[in-house]
Amino acid sequence: MISFYREQGFIVTGASSGIGEGVALLLNELGATVVAIARREDKLNEMKLKAKNPENIFIEVKDLTEDIEGLPLYVKTLRAKYGKFQGMAYCAGLGGIHPLRSVDMETMQKIFAINYFAPVFMAKGFADKRNNTGQRSSMVFIASGGGIHCDPGMTCYSGSKGALIATMQSIAREIAPTGVRVNCVSPSLIETSMAGEIERQYAEGKYPFGLGKVSDVANMIVYLLSEQSKWITAQNYIIDCGAM
Repeated sequence: MISFYREQGFIVTGASSGIGEGVALLLNELGATVVAIARREDKLNEMKLKAKNPENIFIEVKDLTEDIEGLPLYVKTLRAKYGKFQGMAYCAGLGGIHPLRSVDMETMQKIFAINYFAPVFMAKGFADKRNNTGQRSSMVFIASGGGIHCDPGMTCYSGSKGALIATMQSIAREIAPTGVRVNCVSPSLIETSMAGEIERQYAEGKYPFGLGKVSDVANMIVYLLSEQSKWITAQNYIIDCGAM
């Protein structure tokens, strides 16, 4: 059974809703301390009210795309405030359907900023040995099945997630000697606020067990953050009910 101590701290981005909220609440339920990051304070407070141990959840209101190059310093400030971290789950992200004919630089930059550039620089900050606990520390990044199996209209989204998967595998091998593990989780359509009616219609009949739940992904992420997965790094786990 997976369990954590209060002294084990985890950063969770995108913690105000969806998969990020699920990960933050599950880590908290299992005993860990969570630093929950998102843009909306009201949603973070709503998440904290659901927590089993709310005293072990600390809220940080932050737009990760405001100063992407400054994110390693931001992680350092979090470490100074809360202590070294055992792990990080990067769950912030942006979806959307953008056919090639509608793609422009503004759209691409917006999607890549939160889906690719921000996680890379958060990883840079976490990988600094001054900010993590060393051996068996772990980072997990939400990628997407769309980063591997690319459907029409996903030019920007699939590009950002495919790049994330490749980069994190490279980072995992680079920093393995420090004892820090890096993995991705790639879900297909999950029942969150990001899943619109078009996506639901597209998914109808595609998943034999129905649409995925937040808990299906959160359980895998927490496993990869725990010492139960101490021999796993540089992997990308697809959670799609066998659809691909």
